[in-house]
Amino acid sequence: MALQIGDIAPDFEAETTEGKIRFHDYIDGKWAVLFSHPKNFTPVCTTELGYTAKLKDEFAKRGVVVMGLSVDQLADHDAWAKDIEDTQGTALNFPLIADHDRKVATLYDMIHPNASDTMTVRTVFVIGPDKKVKMSMNYPASTGRNFDEILRVIDSLQLTAEHKVATPVNWKHGEDVIIVPAVSDEEAKTLYPEGWNAVRPYLRIVPQPK
Repeated sequence: MALQIGDIAPDFEAETTEGKIRFHDYIDGKWAVLFSHPKNFTPVCTTELGYTAKLKDEFAKRGVVVMGLSVDQLADHDAWAKDIEDTQGTALNFPLIADHDRKVATLYDMIHPNASDTMTVRTVFVIGPDKKVKMSMNYPASTGRNFDEILRVIDSLQLTAEHKVATPVNWKHGEDVIIVPAVSDEEAKTLYPEGWNAVRPYLRIVPQPK
């Protein structure tokens, strides 16, 4: 069965471009992004890895560590990293797993046989400090992912983990949020003494908590 939100992200040990890494040790109480690439030296993957490297500071300020995966040998990763730096203008600055035996891809259900029985789809997992899956999504090999959206989701996950709110459609950091239905009006008066906008009794809009 595929990993679901709330499941513990399976631990594994793998060879990467930054040496052998045990995944749970790599997370070590941090938020994490694990994402797969169908194959080395493919054009869409090259753009994705370069852009992710450019986002290093954005991930760092959110306390997020990143790890990529491709089903090729480590030597191929090293050669591909040079291409990524040359074509995208940023060197790879996070570990890229060499999953040539498909062990991690199988563990995380990244290979979808009706799409390809050898290459992974573009899977993304966001994993919390408790090592539980907080978000997952799958893109086909032909479509590059939106990593700005991944950052947006992380902003929402971190905010809603700390406060009793949910984020509405197309929400971005700093915009109004929704008080969750489990919070009564009496409790909300304590949490938000300046009040809220009750569009409906179940739809209570409030400025984002700081």
